Amino acid sequence: MIAYVTVGADDIARAKRFYSAFLPALGYGLKEGPEGLSYALPEQPGQSAAPPDFYVKPTFDGHPASAGNGAMIAFEARSQKQVRDLHAAALAAGGFDEGQPGFRASYGPYFYVGYIRDPQGNKIALFSNDPSEPGREE
Repeated sequence: MIAYVTVGADDIARAKRFYSAFLPALGYGLKEGPEGLSYALPEQPGQSAAPPDFYVKPTFDGHPASAGNGAMIAFEARSQKQVRDLHAAALAAGGFDEGQPGFRASYGPYFYVGYIRDPQGNKIALFSNDPSEPGREE
């Protein structure tokens, strides 16, 4: 099981504006401290572990943060509409479009996804895979 995911950021205030535009809508709470931003889902009663936390931190070595080539972090939304709404909110908060929300031929008929890059260049996917919603035309 993945325990947490961390991305580096050179400008924590800019990163906060970007990630706070969509992560709270997915249920993530924010704790902010001198070490950076910590987004976590609330623990549920009887749950042994919460899904992975997501951290945005300055680099430990002091060198500029950089995005991993081929690395991507995906967050699951509740619906196709939420994917569209959060994609737009992330762009308005300083993100960059990496692929408008929609279906992709490479994935299953209900996998609806939009891609963005955060201000540091990290690739983020926002997706829904709900078979009760309309699917891709085959």
